[in-house]
Amino acid sequence: MNHAKARAALLTLRTELAARHQRIDKHIGHRDEPLPSGRNDRAVELGNRETLEQLDEGAQLELAQIDHALDRIEAGSYGRCERCHRSIPRARLELLPYATRCVLCAEPA
Repeated sequence: MNHAKARAALLTLRTELAARHQRIDKHIGHRDEPLPSGRNDRAVELGNRETLEQLDEGAQLELAQIDHALDRIEAGSYGRCERCHRSIPRARLELLPYATRCVLCAEPA
C-alpha cells in the first residue's frame, strides 16, 4: 500500500470514527437525566450507558492509533514494524491501516 493510499484510507476511517465518537458522546451526555423508576428499566439504562462508554473508549483508542499512523507516514516509518523494523505485509495494512507491528511481533507472547 503506498503512502498516499494509506493516508486517504486512514483519513476516511478517522472521519467515520470521529462521527461515531460524537454520536456516542451526545448519547452519553444524556446521562445527567434521571434514571427510570422501574428496577428493570433502570438496569437496562445503566447497561446501555456502560456499553456506550466502552464503545466510546474503543473509538478514542482507534482515533489515537490512526493519528499515530498518520504521524508515521509523515516521519517515513509507516509500513515498518515498530518492534523488528521489517516491512508489515501490504495485506495486513489494507485490513488494519494503523497496524504498527508485523503479524509475528503482534502475536501475544
